[in-house]
Amino acid sequence: MEDLNAMNFSRRLAAEAVGTLLLVAAVVGSGIMGERLCGGNVAVALLANTLATGAALLALILTFGPVSGAHFNPAVTLADASQGGLRWSAAAAYLMAQFAGALAGVALADAMFREPIFALSRHERAGLAQMLSEFVATFGLLGVVLGCSRRRPTMVPCAVAAWIVGAYWFTASTSFANPAVTLARCVTDTFAGIRPVDVPGFILAQLLGAGCATLLFRWLVPPLAPEAGLRSEGEVAPCR
Repeated sequence: MEDLNAMNFSRRLAAEAVGTLLLVAAVVGSGIMGERLCGGNVAVALLANTLATGAALLALILTFGPVSGAHFNPAVTLADASQGGLRWSAAAAYLMAQFAGALAGVALADAMFREPIFALSRHERAGLAQMLSEFVATFGLLGVVLGCSRRRPTMVPCAVAAWIVGAYWFTASTSFANPAVTLARCVTDTFAGIRPVDVPGFILAQLLGAGCATLLFRWLVPPLAPEAGLRSEGEVAPCR
């Protein structure tokens, strides 16, 4: 039984790592492709980046959700652990898999487009407006995850993808909303990059947004009781 549990947990970690890898590759790769093909039109490049990210995210959630919950995001994992849905030791392993997968995703995208691998970004994303945008993007994302997973779990993949597509366009930061993705994007000097100096502010805003959403939705949409079919550990709604 212990061997079986260890194997199942290994599968969950692999799903988190590979899912995050492919998500980041989609974000960075579509940014590179969009910028190369748009002829200098940033709006077109962002639209291409948005659509590719949303479509890839939906597909990845549907694929890896049954295995690991398809978190792909430390903010989601920490929120889940804080609510008792995931043991803290398991959450730590999830985080390591997500950060490793995100860095590998950047390397893969850069390699596919013959860009320098792990080149520090020079794309400035600084200021209070950017921080507020990341707070709002992550707050909304966790709200969608928690609200849908507790009342309409089958709609989580579509709802999460829809939120990210929308938030790309109504936030000044283009909605990173993910600490692992944010850190990884500082080592690609491409359209999707972010300067390393701007990363701490983004991550702080994301964690604050996730924390506020978790507190609000714990009261607004309480978890279902175990007898009503509460998910087991690891079966958590995903997000970017």
